[in-house]
Amino acid sequence: MENLEHRVAESRTEQIQIVMPGYTNGNGRLFGGKLVAWMDVVAAVTARRHAHRDVTTVSIDNLQFKKAAYANDTVLLIGQLTHVGVTSMEVRVEAFVERLDGSKELVNRAYFTLVALDSHERPTPVPRLVPETDEERAEWEAGARRTELRLQRRIEQF
Repeated sequence: MENLEHRVAESRTEQIQIVMPGYTNGNGRLFGGKLVAWMDVVAAVTARRHAHRDVTTVSIDNLQFKKAAYANDTVLLIGQLTHVGVTSMEVRVEAFVERLDGSKELVNRAYFTLVALDSHERPTPVPRLVPETDEERAEWEAGARRTELRLQRRIEQF
């Protein structure tokens, strides 16, 4: 690994999609699964930019559909790292409907956990994350708590 730490801004990722009719249900609403697929790609790109490695998604937490997106809406997806462990990375992905006047409305937010992979597809260490702003530091602390909860759930399930 050439650089042992990265800032949040270095891996931030944005993607734009237009909701096409084939992505919607009979009421013209975007399929939730389609939105989750877009969000997963944004999370993966964000994590790959941080780790400089291939990654795989291991969990999605706190997936909240707040509003609907409809046919012909522009959807803006923003991913940014919130917390990292030794081999894992937590990425918050937010999806907004962007109106023609430029205003944005949050439609979904989720936290993805991804693991960096070496050339043999085994977990491999990732650079540390350097939170710089108060918001980034707050997300780091919240991410540490979510990581602990994930570990507890995993232990309780097995």
